[in-house]
Amino acid sequence: MKGRYYLTSESVGCGHPDKVCDQISDAVLDQVLREDPKGRVACETFITTGLVVVGGEITTTTYVDVQRLVRRVLADIGYTDHKYGFNATTCGILNVIVGQSPDIAQGVDAGGAGDQGIMIGYACDETPELMPLPIVLAHKLVQRVEEVRKKEILPYLGPDCKSQVTVEYEDGTPQRIEAVVLACQHTEEILDKTATKITPEARQEIIKTIAMPIVGQLVDNQTKYYVNETGKFVVGGPQSDTGMTGRKIVVDTYGGVVSHGGGAFSGKDPTKVDRSATYMARYIAKNIIAAKLARKCWIQLSYVIGRPDPVSIMIDTSGTAKISDQDLVELVRKNFDLTPRGIIKDLDLCKPIYQRTAVYGHFGRDEFNWEKTSKAAILEKAAVVLR
Repeated sequence: MKGRYYLTSESVGCGHPDKVCDQISDAVLDQVLREDPKGRVACETFITTGLVVVGGEITTTTYVDVQRLVRRVLADIGYTDHKYGFNATTCGILNVIVGQSPDIAQGVDAGGAGDQGIMIGYACDETPELMPLPIVLAHKLVQRVEEVRKKEILPYLGPDCKSQVTVEYEDGTPQRIEAVVLACQHTEEILDKTATKITPEARQEIIKTIAMPIVGQLVDNQTKYYVNETGKFVVGGPQSDTGMTGRKIVVDTYGGVVSHGGGAFSGKDPTKVDRSATYMARYIAKNIIAAKLARKCWIQLSYVIGRPDPVSIMIDTSGTAKISDQDLVELVRKNFDLTPRGIIKDLDLCKPIYQRTAVYGHFGRDEFNWEKTSKAAILEKAAVVLR
């Protein structure tokens, strides 16, 4: 885009009710994969005041102690005290898991996709992570909230939090931060005498301790800070909002900077292409950027249930590529195995890695195989003959 414009992305912390559900669903998946790498998992979680419901379809040769697993995840997040509105020790847990449909299984067993759908991948060169700057900063803010809470740097913080960052761009390049939004659950000790809002001192402490270490180099005297803008955030977590698996799909991906394919990730084993093929799409896009074949790369894959190869591949580089977008598509076809089995093998997806993905975004984190740039040199060399 030309001229001046603003892009905003949000993130939510590990104690947000939807993210609690994502972590539980992926913890169930990880537990299955530890003992049964071929297990089939489609696990959904619902959480509300005092209650967790775990359901879905799972076919496996192993056993998962859902009660113990859920309580462990909740305790690790920090829901260990009634002052935060939810307690891992005393909450009710309902297990309503059933087996996978044999009609789906017969297509997947033959190597086909576990569902139809479209999957989106993206990468750009505006950050070291090859991700859009607003979502990178939004994730880092909520990670910082968790850090200062668990280290008791700000001991009054609770597990629930959200962030939002608005970045000003000029001709496609980030220039400065226009606004920073933080919503941090807290105890009553930082309320003022009216008990309706936090004290000015607490507000400044949150900005100084959480925001500034993350965004300090890009803010100026015009940057706006919004901290707990209703006044206070004492009642949070599942006590204030019902949570469900898969409701933060834009937070999980690119922060709204590009489109989303539609499928959620958490709780799904890698035969479900709405998860694994989206990881592959990110891998492809990142390697194209790392090969310096484009400055921005958006890729769409589509699949049909029971069939191994994608129905379509589309690439859009917004005019930033050194070769045509169609030539890039041909490079992808020749250098990436886009069948479900090929994706699972190349990205090594049948391992218990998924609970770590369930908070702070699935992309832009070097710990995961789909973030590697192992194909960049190959793509760069192959593209030479096309220029």
